[in-house]
Amino acid sequence: MTHQLPVIDLSAADRGPEARARLHAELHSAAHDVGFFQLTGHGITAEETDALWTVIRAFFALPEADRLAIGNLESPHFRGYTRIGDEHTGGSPDWRDQLDIGAERPPHIPGPGEPPYWWLEGPNQWPAALPELRERALAWIERLSAVASRLLHELLASIGAPEDFYDYAFADEPHLHLKMVRYPGSAPSGDGQGVGAHKDYGFLTLLLQDEVGGLQVERADGRFHEVPPLPGAFVVNLGELLEVATDGYLKATNHRVVSPPGARERFSVPFFYNPRLDARIAPLPFEHAHHAPGATQDPANPLFAEFGYNELKGWLRAHPRTARRHHAELLEAEAAPTG
Repeated sequence: MTHQLPVIDLSAADRGPEARARLHAELHSAAHDVGFFQLTGHGITAEETDALWTVIRAFFALPEADRLAIGNLESPHFRGYTRIGDEHTGGSPDWRDQLDIGAERPPHIPGPGEPPYWWLEGPNQWPAALPELRERALAWIERLSAVASRLLHELLASIGAPEDFYDYAFADEPHLHLKMVRYPGSAPSGDGQGVGAHKDYGFLTLLLQDEVGGLQVERADGRFHEVPPLPGAFVVNLGELLEVATDGYLKATNHRVVSPPGARERFSVPFFYNPRLDARIAPLPFEHAHHAPGATQDPANPLFAEFGYNELKGWLRAHPRTARRHHAELLEAEAAPTG
């Protein structure tokens, strides 16, 4: 089934008070009612996008040995290449392979008394046979960080909140994350799980998808609806931290990817705009708080005020082989604080 998402033109923020007011009304409705929308007017050019697609396809065309040489099994920071079926969502393997990249920083090995989520900061792994990938990936992270920051400000303003309220959480070293993903067609078993149904647990996700399709979003009728690719647009979804911070007024929505049929490949590039690992996310004061219905509760997947614990929990569950190799002691406690 298809059910078009709202389309939000971010450039309206620069076209005067009336256009910005219309933008806020549309953004408010999309974030409150759906939790997903298509974003245009973001300023990312077709040339930038084409250059990224070129290097992504070149990476997945490398010999498997070159990709496995930077496998995330070798990284205690969960950076690098994950082969098909090694990532899990909802306990089941996802039929895709991917390259995980973050901000390029030195390793932060947690010292005595430090939270274990600092393991998530560290260097990326880059393929020696494709040196241009590093430059283009890091440039993409920088460009989309600026888009996401602007979008978050407009989103908060749209619901009557101080637009700079969460600037403290993104100051200095936010935890930025980029995935380059390939869905290599249907699994031999016939299972259609490209990636299983889930919600993102951070703030904002900006997804670049190719023309193949397969992304599905759960709507109010309880069904998953196709999200047809819109050329030049990013698919944006809100994460669970924003839902919790607004007591359920802003909506984090289940979504999944169904594998393309046969041997047809699909490529996508999600960018996760998330705060510093040690940021504690305060409840948002906003104009419509009295209409908040309460955030969704999932006892099997609790959310913590300190963002890093959520991020670490997600990596430990999604990458069990890497977690067992480098963080067996964290698996036992699943890195959760008691308070």
